[in-house]
Amino acid sequence: MDKQFILSSHETLLNYLNLTEEDVDYMMTLNLTFTNSSSVDTLAACYCSGGIRDLAKSYRSVHGYVSLIVCAFGTIANLLNVIVLTRKELCSVPINRILTGIAIADMLVMLEYVPFACYMYLRPSILSEFTYTGAVFILFHTHFSQVLHTISICLTLTLAIWRYVAIRYPQQSHILCSEQRCQQALSAAFLLPLLICAPSYLNFSIRSTKVLEKSGVVVLYHIDLSQVAKEDDGLLYIVNLWVYAVLIKIFPCLLLTVISYWLINVLYRVNRKKQELKSNTFNMTGAGAEASGGKPKLDRAGKRIDRGARMLVGVFLLFLITDFPQGILGLLSGILGRCFFKNCYHLFGEIMDILALLNGAINFILYCSMSRQFRTTFNQLFKPKLLRKWAPSHTEVQTTFV
Repeated sequence: MDKQFILSSHETLLNYLNLTEEDVDYMMTLNLTFTNSSSVDTLAACYCSGGIRDLAKSYRSVHGYVSLIVCAFGTIANLLNVIVLTRKELCSVPINRILTGIAIADMLVMLEYVPFACYMYLRPSILSEFTYTGAVFILFHTHFSQVLHTISICLTLTLAIWRYVAIRYPQQSHILCSEQRCQQALSAAFLLPLLICAPSYLNFSIRSTKVLEKSGVVVLYHIDLSQVAKEDDGLLYIVNLWVYAVLIKIFPCLLLTVISYWLINVLYRVNRKKQELKSNTFNMTGAGAEASGGKPKLDRAGKRIDRGARMLVGVFLLFLITDFPQGILGLLSGILGRCFFKNCYHLFGEIMDILALLNGAINFILYCSMSRQFRTTFNQLFKPKLLRKWAPSHTEVQTTFV
């Protein structure tokens, strides 16, 4: 998703064009020609060699099929998320609009990834992958997927900050977390990534390579660093790596880690108060406890915070598991240079892709398992009428998103 894509080398193409695997790698990966030729000869020997390379290459052979399954499930799941979260009883809550934005961004990423997976991994031959049309598609996919995934990251970060403010300042939450501020946060989350990803737009371009064959000269098109990116010893390329690693990946992950830790502490305090409340109620006279009505009211409030915080902690931890490794690889690429980027970052490209796709697909399961109101609304929309007729009625509807 957030990698520069390498076209897989296949034996059919190598025999057809009389190319070695190193030739294909040179043309189709980011050909950083600002390094000297002697360093290029040593690239194969540095970093990520041995068993870890064999494991990554083994997964690459099945990535196309796995990604299509995940995309199919994730697209349907996120569509259901949008349908449920935009119902009248849910869309009035500002935080649900942020969740809707995340679902839309993830769904668009998966829809676009389907033709990319078919094009890159599921065709019997790649003889047409060096065409100009193919290069344009790869370049579009690179920018589109990066921008959409960055939007999803910004929305997740917005969700975390929104939840923190709502719980940390409950008395002012109706002012700080108003509908107008929610709309402003959503607009910023969709527009800001267009600027953050700007270095990437200038970093890559479509280049051509001529190969002399028996039938004549064959022109191969591939994605390479632009001329601007190669100037000043690859300054723009280095800036792009650091922006991607630090600003898009590492910083959101660190901030989400802090907020997740804080939310876990909130859960601990809520559970402790619930236990104290039960203990105090047990020591009270039964009639006095029933007359005061304090227990049910505080219990319901505690349960709402408990369920909502647990669900969001799950969303944040899932994001950290899938995106933090990408940030680390990007950061190491900026520190260690081309050798690590070419031999390790690209090597784990498919694994990073499937992690990002899984991140966008599993949220539906989290909502269903941790949000009673989400399940209730989902059942009202999609449960068959015959089953709904025999289902027990619930008179109490609780808001689990704050």
